[in-house]
Amino acid sequence: MAKDTTSDDLAARLNEVARALHRQGNAQETLDEIVRAAVGTIPGAKHAGIMTIVGKREVRTVAATDDVPRDVDQLQFDTGQGPCLTALYQQKIVSAPDLGEESRWPVFAGRALRLDVASMLSFRLFVAGDDLGALNLYSADTHAFDDESEHVGLLFAGHAAVALATAQEREHMAEAVQTRDLIGQAKGILMERHKLTADQAFAVLVRASQQANLKLRDLAERLTSTGELPTR
Repeated sequence: MAKDTTSDDLAARLNEVARALHRQGNAQETLDEIVRAAVGTIPGAKHAGIMTIVGKREVRTVAATDDVPRDVDQLQFDTGQGPCLTALYQQKIVSAPDLGEESRWPVFAGRALRLDVASMLSFRLFVAGDDLGALNLYSADTHAFDDESEHVGLLFAGHAAVALATAQEREHMAEAVQTRDLIGQAKGILMERHKLTADQAFAVLVRASQQANLKLRDLAERLTSTGELPTR
């Protein structure tokens, strides 16, 4: 009976987390809420962070509950090793129960201990082309994360990945609408000023963007704000 109650409590908590994540206004707010909720949901977690690799090259900590994840992630970047990087590139779940006894990433582990991090748990959060993301949990205690932590963390990461993808899609749609509106306004300026058709005005914008080596959106934004077409 106790097991059923625990399962019900977990389901209720994850539903609450999912609702909170989907209420966030943009992708960054969703990332920030993910790390806050992770500490309150996944057993053993004292700190949480999200590390991303853009284009399989640029490593960044895009959200963190405090400075600990950022400092530990910087260590991984500096040494080129650690559980977060392994989760990103090789495994979906990576557990480091005792960094004092860790042989997989010896250089990183020794330095992480000096930052008062003794155990870690990492989950791959998403893979989108060459962009990767991982949710990382940290504790000053050894063996802070157990089987329950991995089970809850895996379910949590699934909810987080869906919420983040939804937030990013909303942002992309909003950006697309804004770009369309800017180009429409820029076309209107040229049509009125030079008595052009819509197609002719668009052709002028395309040619000007190529000549100025500017994205069409940026050129349209500059035209609508200054009234002038930029040149190289």
